[in-house]
Amino acid sequence: MSEGCEEGMAGRANYGPWVWSAYRAYHELLRDKIKKRFDAQEGPWMDQVADLLVQIVNARWDGGRKKEKEEGELFAKLEHLLSE
Repeated sequence: MSEGCEEGMAGRANYGPWVWSAYRAYHELLRDKIKKRFDAQEGPWMDQVADLLVQIVNARWDGGRKKEKEEGELFAKLEHLLSE
């Protein structure tokens, strides 16, 4: 390789981290925009699913026979939401 070509290759190597940072920033921006779209369209439904999942976990932590019935009802609600 000629000396000029070697300098060109070394110069490009110095920009590598910047190029990868630019790609990463691009994908993060796209990811954020997609998340906003999902939140706008599916947010209320996802909030309901999240609430039910928290209630299920809490019912399991509370335990006991009384809670088994409550847990079953919560799973039924969750099934209904997921089938929508």
